[in-house]
Amino acid sequence: MGKIVDYLRLVKFSHTIFAMPFALLSFTSAWVLRGAEHNSLWLLLLQVVGCMVFARNVAMGFNRWADRFIDAENPRTAEREIPAGKVSPRGAVVFIVVNAVLFIALAATINPLCGYLSPVALAVVMFYSYCKRFTALAHLVLGISLGIAPVGANIAVTGAISLESIVLALVVMSWCAGFDIIYALQDADYDRKRGLHSIPSHFSARTSLIISALLHAASIAFLVWYASYQPQSWLLFLGCASFSLIVASEHYIVTPTRQRNIGIAFGTFNALASMSLAVCLIANLVIYA
Repeated sequence: MGKIVDYLRLVKFSHTIFAMPFALLSFTSAWVLRGAEHNSLWLLLLQVVGCMVFARNVAMGFNRWADRFIDAENPRTAEREIPAGKVSPRGAVVFIVVNAVLFIALAATINPLCGYLSPVALAVVMFYSYCKRFTALAHLVLGISLGIAPVGANIAVTGAISLESIVLALVVMSWCAGFDIIYALQDADYDRKRGLHSIPSHFSARTSLIISALLHAASIAFLVWYASYQPQSWLLFLGCASFSLIVASEHYIVTPTRQRNIGIAFGTFNALASMSLAVCLIANLVIYA
């Protein structure tokens, strides 16, 4: 049991709460509004959730393996599972390979397009781990990695890519990139010394937070666009308003001179934002579509 816990901590399994609600929202929207090629709702839902978990395990496991030497030198991350010796590098590689195989195999059972695109999805999420070595745009690549989730869920249901799911992916991409910049403030000094690239390592904390706020403003604008595809009701407006207010609140509690709340903004606020939006919009689809 202890070893299982170590691997769950390795991949930060609790952070699945960021992308999973958007995948479930896209899944529900495609099922209700576009119709499904699949006969069984619950079987397909289990397949999609399984793919999400396996892909997440690959992405985070590979990130921790690729960054093991960097993490060992950074006081903030030195106690992560690989640097601390709780998970061996070889064990991490086995874990990554097993989850990658399971992801591709499970995706292939959904429909042909899911199967064909599954290696591409893994390539994108794994590519992110090396981005900070050469570009400060790594935050956007992370956003794209999470933005794959709603597009993949839509493909699972309909066997095709829809504009609606792409717009939701843009919501996720800009939202995720914005909060990742806030999170990266913690390592700005270390990244500069190590020659790693991020928005906070290239700019001041004030400028970094302005860029983050602009990305979050873009996320809210994309959400308004996405809302135009949904049944119009008070639940839709409640979900969009709650997401917008929670995301905006991150910039109230984290400022250039007040960074002690980064953990709360990153973990608690973003989890609440994604969950509140998904719950309200899924209920909206079920009740009003």
